[in-house]
Amino acid sequence: MSGRLPAEALGRRVLCGTERATVRYVGGLPAAAGIWLGVEWDDPQRGKHDGTYEGTQYFKCSQLNLLVDISVRECAVSHAGQKEEISRTCGNIRHINLSKNLLSSWDTVTDIASQVPNLETLNISENKMKFPSTSISVCNVFSKLKILALNQTEITWTEVLVCARGWPAVEELYLTSNNITVLERPDNVLQTLKLLDLSDNQLLDGNQLHQIAHLPRLEQLILRNTGISSIHFPDSEFGHKTKMFPSLKRLAINDNKISQWSSINELEKLPSLRSLQCHNNPLMDTEKNPETLRQLIIAKISQLEVLNKSEILPAERKGAELDYRKIFGKEWLAAGGNWNPERNKPSGEFRAAHPRYAALCLISELLTSMRAFLHTEYGAPEEGELKGQQPLTLKNQLLTLTIKCPDKPEQKPVEKKLPESMTIQRVKGLLYRLLKIPGSELKLSYESSKLAGKEVELDNDLKPLQFYSIENGDCVLVRW
Repeated sequence: MSGRLPAEALGRRVLCGTERATVRYVGGLPAAAGIWLGVEWDDPQRGKHDGTYEGTQYFKCSQLNLLVDISVRECAVSHAGQKEEISRTCGNIRHINLSKNLLSSWDTVTDIASQVPNLETLNISENKMKFPSTSISVCNVFSKLKILALNQTEITWTEVLVCARGWPAVEELYLTSNNITVLERPDNVLQTLKLLDLSDNQLLDGNQLHQIAHLPRLEQLILRNTGISSIHFPDSEFGHKTKMFPSLKRLAINDNKISQWSSINELEKLPSLRSLQCHNNPLMDTEKNPETLRQLIIAKISQLEVLNKSEILPAERKGAELDYRKIFGKEWLAAGGNWNPERNKPSGEFRAAHPRYAALCLISELLTSMRAFLHTEYGAPEEGELKGQQPLTLKNQLLTLTIKCPDKPEQKPVEKKLPESMTIQRVKGLLYRLLKIPGSELKLSYESSKLAGKEVELDNDLKPLQFYSIENGDCVLVRW
């Protein structure tokens, strides 16, 4: 094509007869007069070459048949186009974003998807559509679909279950802002689902969750701003795991109306829960110190590894559970708790409010006698520690301990009276004066007088003796 054209013609759309194209080249050609246009036809079947003329590459055509991921968000798409047009031009697509277009019905979506045999991800959010509310013929159009976003489409849960018959492999389903209020149990559908997002739907109540509690593979449930005020798993008592949500690892209940600790207690029943987001609930206002609040949640949910997107390290869990034991120790005593297992009968009200307290205190005859760490459980709190009736005099705080060097038989055992508030670092300083061995070379442990042969390592120089629940008559073992 010859003539005089401005360079701005590059990229413009042109119409030749009934065929549309995009200008990809503007300029001259050797042995040819004038200015020439190189165009990429919308129909890939049309055209004599791919932008190469007599061995020189002047432009390259897009290879639509190689496209895997395509986004046509907010492009006024309203229908599937000519029959087989999509499959003919870009049949290898796997991921499509059709959000915020002019799609009006699920049938139109099916027409588009029917031309994309390898479709894995589909986003049709922000299209107000009509969905089938009764049974539909099941086809293989969505047989490979794994991720589906239907946010702000006005779909109901009933319609989700109807359409889900055609989603045999779906793993992630996003349904935010659809005015879903009531849920129904999915029978023979959504059984492959791993992630469900119901955020910004005002559910009728927390009991609606029971309807989806038996999805066998559900690992992540997002319930942000759903209006729920409580969580309850009635199929199990405290101390036992629920059969509901058997695979649930990650739960988000932030921005809701949860105000009672009982809902947090219920989460301990979930067998697989590892991550929780719960900020912006009225419950968060019950404690002025956010760190205290975090510790209480950690102590109440034994398997939690991440809280509000922050990892729970072993040291943090240990501290949280020790503090929890002490904070509620007086309440435990007042409710009938006792360090003697035979007399330990806390009220049902206390057990309901603190269902993990017994586990943290190891209420059994054998473990009470140890009164020392075992993993992350710490023994019942000491009477003097909780009642606060004895004056804090040095006499009441002294421990009579035997100090032995088991690997040095020439060193005779020594009996010492040490304050229970004395840090391990200061104990090492004392031993340096006795043994003339630098504290940095000393390794300390102790053996309970009530359970011979069981050693507990004194591994933190900054902790006091009372942290390790050392008692009168116990033996400190020194090695170097």
